[in-house]
Amino acid sequence: MSKNPQRFTITAALPYTNGPIHIGHLAGVYVPADIYSRFLRMQGHDVAFVCGSDEHGVPITIKAKKEGVTPQDVVDKYNGIIKKSFEDFGVSFDNYSRTSGKTHHDTASAFFKKMYEDGKFIEETTKQLYDEKAQQFLADRFVTGTCPKCGNEEAYGDQCESCGTSLNATDLINPKSAITGAVPTLKNTKHWFLPLDQYEDWLKEWILKGHKADWKSNVYGQVKSWIDDGLRARAVTRDLEWGIPVPVEGGDGKVLYVWFDAPIGYISSTKEWAEREGKNWEPYWKDENTKLVHFIGKDNIVFHCIIFPVMLKAHGDFILPENVPANEFLNLEGKKLSTSKNWAVWLHEYLEDFPDQQDVLRYVLTANAPETKDNDFTWKDFQARNNNELVAIFGNFINRVIVLTNKYYNGVVPEPGEYSEVDEKTIAELKAYPSVIASSIERYRFREAQGELMNLARLGNKYLADEEPWKLIKTDEERTKTIMYVALQIASALSIISEPFLPFTSAKLKKMLNQSDENSDNTPDWDIIGTREALIPPGQQIGKAELLFSKIEDEQIQKQLDKLEATKTANAMEDQRAEPQKEIATFEDFTKMDLRVGTIIEADKMPKTKKLMVLKVDTGLDKRTVVSGIAEHFKAEEIIGKKVTVLVNLAPRKLRGVESEGMILMTENADGKLVFVNPDEDGVKSGTTIN
Repeated sequence: MSKNPQRFTITAALPYTNGPIHIGHLAGVYVPADIYSRFLRMQGHDVAFVCGSDEHGVPITIKAKKEGVTPQDVVDKYNGIIKKSFEDFGVSFDNYSRTSGKTHHDTASAFFKKMYEDGKFIEETTKQLYDEKAQQFLADRFVTGTCPKCGNEEAYGDQCESCGTSLNATDLINPKSAITGAVPTLKNTKHWFLPLDQYEDWLKEWILKGHKADWKSNVYGQVKSWIDDGLRARAVTRDLEWGIPVPVEGGDGKVLYVWFDAPIGYISSTKEWAEREGKNWEPYWKDENTKLVHFIGKDNIVFHCIIFPVMLKAHGDFILPENVPANEFLNLEGKKLSTSKNWAVWLHEYLEDFPDQQDVLRYVLTANAPETKDNDFTWKDFQARNNNELVAIFGNFINRVIVLTNKYYNGVVPEPGEYSEVDEKTIAELKAYPSVIASSIERYRFREAQGELMNLARLGNKYLADEEPWKLIKTDEERTKTIMYVALQIASALSIISEPFLPFTSAKLKKMLNQSDENSDNTPDWDIIGTREALIPPGQQIGKAELLFSKIEDEQIQKQLDKLEATKTANAMEDQRAEPQKEIATFEDFTKMDLRVGTIIEADKMPKTKKLMVLKVDTGLDKRTVVSGIAEHFKAEEIIGKKVTVLVNLAPRKLRGVESEGMILMTENADGKLVFVNPDEDGVKSGTTIN
């Protein structure tokens, strides 16, 4: 990889079209990707910033079934909402595509076909879960069950979203169909697999050695854990109708697995952009002098750091990502964001409730970005950062400078006199800011970079407060001209350097300063501050002051909190509804279950897991080990001596190397807290399901 790349290909994770965009997506992926892309363009780089809607896969078909419409209807609806939200929010994609489009279908088909013809896949007939009731094979997301690693009872057939472990549907304990709720059977089917295990040595060399120093610790750690656990072959096809048909003999009734086709969407989006712009797309994906960077959330680390690179390597014609600066998750008011439970701040709704305040949300999400650990968005913090930082620091400085320039000089930039020591020090600090901010951005520290932008505004406020031109104008008009000239240089620098972070504010401020053609001498915009003598020259007429930011009142915040409270109430009511009755069980079915009262005599939390607890239970028959996913709800010491209901004739199953010889029956109350099956426990209502 060249130290001075000729071009940059920047990708942002393809949003999945089963719902709109929310603030978690923005903080994790789209705001940092946009800051980075805008910054690179301002440095004069050749940039292709691409994205698009991810429109295939099982959740789309599930949503379509529920709503009684076609999968195409679902993706058309949400693609429209998502695309408009991004445009209104000012995300500067060079191209926003769709994986249901012809260019993508052709690109993904050709990609698969080349790998197939080069013998890069393993063809296997395996037993897959099959729903007899629905008469179809169950692709990963059509199956839910208990994660064998952490005990999460709502794991999907491809991944546990609680512990991040990648799974096959057949790994799940007690799997059930997401379509009918039935217990699936196993049935033979043929598929093509990508043998990830064959690339282990290469991945260790490329990532574990090659990127130890420059990849974020949260990304590197997850990848290392995956590789250390040993990689397995992964199916690249699925038994589904919705998706890209498998383009080889024997592929009838099968489509490319969504994780295989979706990242190829970056390539097809680049193709669309290049064709529209009259460019050649290939250098952006095949030239070693191109720097490829993927912006994603932490739930996509494995796909972008292991699976997609293996695909690119196996194909043979493509460059590999130079960095994958994934962010962690953003929570909302202390709770995990959830599309299904409507616990979110939706971008399209924010844009309606806070018109012309895109930059406020960009600022708050960057200031609170979950760059190395999960973080929390609260409406009170949103209000405080707007009122105490954007309004009181940035907006206040600009307003004072422009108001005073209009008051003293009818809006004409004054001619400065000789600089004082303070002036020279201030100008020197000003000229250093671009390289300081650039250093943070280049290391993907966007929160730190934006903090330095605000420090530049603080520098301006301090300069004015110390020099007091409103007092000096009465006694020393020449000195006042110099002070106002220096203050205007800071204001001008802010109009330029804020563009990646606050693009709407930057445009508004440039208009107020009558500053439009910055790079008339072909100097990259970012370098102007450090190299040009006068950012805004003497004699230039500026406009009248307009407020860059407005105070957000308590009533506006209360409205948002009320909306979330209504969601919380609706979810609580939904949770209290009894689940539908399962299939009729015969008396013989019931007599197969051997339920006994047992006593917990030992309990220990399983190391390196969040949920699992290893219990020793006296069943009256024997003293046996049972592994149960209850560690987040109970402390070991408080359940010793507890009487519990145990299914003692459940087939033994290993969980994290410990053999579990039964199941403790549990349910949960309206607050989602697990309780042992006992009808007298607090919060256990009639109709609750026993698990």
